[in-house]
Amino acid sequence: MRLRTLLRNRIHAVLADHGHGRPEGCWSGPGRQWLASLALPAVSREVVEDGLALTGALQEPIGRLDWEVHQQAKAGPRVKVVTQLPGVGPFTALVLPAEIGDITRFGPARKLASWAGLTPAVRGSDRTVRHGHISKQGSVWVRWVLCEAAQTAKRHPDYAASYQDIARRRGKKIATRRLPASSSPAPITCSPTPAAAVRLTSREGRQAPGKLAKPHEPASPRSMT
Repeated sequence: MRLRTLLRNRIHAVLADHGHGRPEGCWSGPGRQWLASLALPAVSREVVEDGLALTGALQEPIGRLDWEVHQQAKAGPRVKVVTQLPGVGPFTALVLPAEIGDITRFGPARKLASWAGLTPAVRGSDRTVRHGHISKQGSVWVRWVLCEAAQTAKRHPDYAASYQDIARRRGKKIATRRLPASSSPAPITCSPTPAAAVRLTSREGRQAPGKLAKPHEPASPRSMT
């Protein structure tokens, strides 16, 4: 899928260089006919034709793997639970239980979010604590599929208002990664079972920026004797 997207983006870039664009798309029958009718330089035409040939060759393995994913999803009872969440499809629902394993080992939801690298990096000194970007530690696959799911979930009625509020203050990129489950009636979960629903984006228990959770206590002076 990533390779096909890369090839299609390359074709779009070539078309944009020559001032061409088609909002309806270029990959269906009418779109292919439109591409063939364009007057492009020889080199650009070769890039477009090679890209179309490669994307066509990728269609068969993509279709086969997509079918296998759906077959695996049908056989997994946990998948049915996870796919009820906004933005979560069969692939994401298979990746989460496979990568997370026994979800009860994490305890609070924030520990799971920290393991997935979705919590801010924290740097502290004396009485000052600074929160940076997400740490990006832990499972790359969990972080990737959840970020992809958030792209769809942010348009869901349960999350749209919270997303827009954060986007106005912090920007769309941060808002997508910080959908505040605490303000939603249906928080995002990645639980493999209904009884162990875990909110990945929970903000409960987070101290205010620049403040320590507990007052700093200086060490006792050492005796000089």
